[in-house]
Amino acid sequence: METSPHIAPFQTNIVKATADNQDFRHVLFTGAKSQLVVMSIPPGGEVGQETHVHVEQTLYFQSGTGEAVLDGKTSPIGPGDVVVVTPGTQHNFINTGTVPLQIFTTYAPPNHIDGRIQHTIADEKADTQDEAFGQAVP
Repeated sequence: METSPHIAPFQTNIVKATADNQDFRHVLFTGAKSQLVVMSIPPGGEVGQETHVHVEQTLYFQSGTGEAVLDGKTSPIGPGDVVVVTPGTQHNFINTGTVPLQIFTTYAPPNHIDGRIQHTIADEKADTQDEAFGQAVP
């Protein structure tokens, strides 16, 4: 029987890590079956419309205000809200407020290269290696 290599557990204060994050996307931890990421979306910014074919994503909105767009339907989001994006759902999250939209999110399975930091959405769009990783998720 083949076994997977053991991945060390991870622990952090996610409220502090999310509040302190100033990067568009920062991958904090990647396990065998999931991934933990913090995001900061500036006022007027957005995550960017996308659809994950094989990945489920759970987003927790810690601070800021915005809109969730799920399969074309828009609804407000704010501190304390959670959105679960199931595979195949077209989605985007837009910051409509005056302060950064601070988010922590989990992906199952992982959707980004372990340890990846993208300072801005422009960095994310230019990161073809990370995009190819996400598209290759089985």
